[in-house]
Amino acid sequence: MKKIKNNIIGFLLKNKYLVLILVLGAVLRFSYLNFVPPSLNWDEVSHGYNAYSILKTGKDEWGQAFPIANFRAYGDYPLPLNLYLTIPFIAVFGLNEVAIRFPHAFLGTLTIVSVYFLALGITKNRKIALIGSFFAAIDPWLLFPSRAVFQSNLSVFFLTTAMAVFFNREKNRWFTPISFLFLGSTLFSYHSTRIFSPLILVGLLLIYRKEFIQKISRRSVEIVVSFAFILLFFAPLPFILLNPQARARSNVVFLIDQGAINQINDLRNSSKLPFKSLLYNKATYLSVNFARNYINYFSPSFLFLKGGTQYQFSVPNHGVLYLAELPFFYLGLFILIKKAIKDRDWRLLLLWLILAPIPAAITQDESALIRATTLLPIPQILSAVGLVEVIKRMPKYRVFVSLLFGGVMFILLGNYLNVYANSYRNNYSWAWQYGYKEVYSYANENSSQYEKIIVTKKYGEPHEFLLFFSGWSPEKYRNDPNLIRFFQSNWYWVDRFDKFYFVNDWQIPKEGTTFVLESKKENVDCSKTKCLLITSPGNYPKGWKLLKTYDFLDGKKAFEIYSN
Repeated sequence: MKKIKNNIIGFLLKNKYLVLILVLGAVLRFSYLNFVPPSLNWDEVSHGYNAYSILKTGKDEWGQAFPIANFRAYGDYPLPLNLYLTIPFIAVFGLNEVAIRFPHAFLGTLTIVSVYFLALGITKNRKIALIGSFFAAIDPWLLFPSRAVFQSNLSVFFLTTAMAVFFNREKNRWFTPISFLFLGSTLFSYHSTRIFSPLILVGLLLIYRKEFIQKISRRSVEIVVSFAFILLFFAPLPFILLNPQARARSNVVFLIDQGAINQINDLRNSSKLPFKSLLYNKATYLSVNFARNYINYFSPSFLFLKGGTQYQFSVPNHGVLYLAELPFFYLGLFILIKKAIKDRDWRLLLLWLILAPIPAAITQDESALIRATTLLPIPQILSAVGLVEVIKRMPKYRVFVSLLFGGVMFILLGNYLNVYANSYRNNYSWAWQYGYKEVYSYANENSSQYEKIIVTKKYGEPHEFLLFFSGWSPEKYRNDPNLIRFFQSNWYWVDRFDKFYFVNDWQIPKEGTTFVLESKKENVDCSKTKCLLITSPGNYPKGWKLLKTYDFLDGKKAFEIYSN
C-alpha cells in the first residue's frame, strides 16, 4: 500500500504541470453544469430518460431490452453507448441535469490526459504534449460540447485514447489490443466514427503492416487479441449499417436528398448549355458540395472566426479555436506534412487529418461542428507543434514569448467564458428549449386540480420533457392505455399519455373548447372538464384565464399557462 502511495505521489510530482492543466480542465467542465448551458434540450432528456428507463426496467421507453446497435429515440436512432454510460450516474445522483451531463464532463476531462499521451507518443516532446493538453483543456471545440450531452464526447474520448495508447505501444505489449478495443468502442459512440474509424483502421494496418506481419509470424498473443477485437467490433458493422434504423439519420442529413435531386433537375431543365446532363447530375453535385464542405473545415473562418452555424453546438460567431492559435496551427500543419514524408507515426496523424472531415463533409450543413469532431484533437496538437517550433527559434526571448502567449490565451479564455456564461446563455436559451422544467414544475404541483392538461408542441417533444422532469415511471408510461404514439414524416410523435395531451400551435382554437390532436385519434373536449393549457404566448381560446407566464432568459415570453 505504501509503495502504491509513493508511486502515485511520485507520478503527480513528476507530472505536476499536467495535473494543473487537468484541474483547470475539470473546473471548466464541472462548474455550474445545471446552469450553463441554460437548460436541457430534447436530445439530452431523451438520452436521460431512456437511460433511466433501462436502469429501472431493463428496457428503453419503447420496450426494447438493452438496445445494442441503436435506440429509437424520436426516430433518429442515436447510438446506445451513452445510455449505458449515463445509468450509474442517474443511479447515484437521480434523474437531473447534473447526472446526465456529469459523464460528459468527466470524459472531457479524461480526454485532456489522452491528448497529452497522444502528443507525447507522436512527438516524443514533453513540451508539445503539455501545450497540446492545455489547448485541449480550454479550446471551445472541446470545452463547449463536454458540458452537455453530446454523443461526440464519447467518440472523441475513445478515438483519442485509442490512438494515444497505440502511439505508446512500445511501453507495454498489451497496449496494441487495448487501442483496438477503444477504437472499436467508437462504433457505438457516434455516427461520424462509424464512417471514420473503419477508414483509419485500414490506414493504420497498411502503414504499420510490416510490424503486424512480424508479430503475426511470431504468433504473439497480443496480436491475436488485437485481431479478435477488430473482428468483434468491425465485422458486424456492415450488417448494422444495412439496417434502415442505423441509416435513418444519414438519410435526412446526407448531401443528396430529394431537395438536392429537385435542384439538379431544375438546373438541368433551365440550362441552355451543351452537355448539361454532364454538368448537372448527382455525381457532380456531390463532388462540388463535398469539396466545398471539406475545405471549409480547414479554413480560418471556421476554425478561428465564425465557428459552427448551429446554436446548440457552439457560441455563434466565435471560432472553435482561439485566434491566437492561428499562425501556430498552420505552421504545425506544414511541419506535419514535412515529417510525414519520413516518419510513419506522423504519416498516420496526417492520414487521420485527411480522413477526419469526411463524415461531416458528406452532410448538408456547411459547418457541422459536432459531426467534424473526428478532427479532434489534431488542431490542438498541431498548434502546440507550431508554438514550440517558434519558441525554439527564439532562444533569447523564450520566457517572454511563453509568458506573453500564456497571458493572451487566458485573456481569450476569460472573454469566451464571459460570453458563454452570460450573453450566450441569455440570448440563446430558446435554442436549449428553456422553460420546460419550470412549466412542468407548475403543472405537477397543480395536476390534481385538473382532469386534462394540454401542452403545445411549438418548442419540440413536450412529452419527453414531462417524462424526464416528473421522473415518470417507465413501466407505467409504456403500458398506459391512453398512450397515443404514431409515425409520420420519418419521426415518432406522441399526442397523449395519462391526462396529458400534446397539440400543435395551430390546433389550439381561438374560440371554443375543443382541441384536435394531430393523430386524429381523438379530440380533447374541455367543455365539461377542468383543463390546464400550457401554450405559446398569446395562443389560447377566448375566455380562458391566464395563470402564469414564463420567459426565456432574454426576457421574451416562452410559455403562458391558462385554465378554462
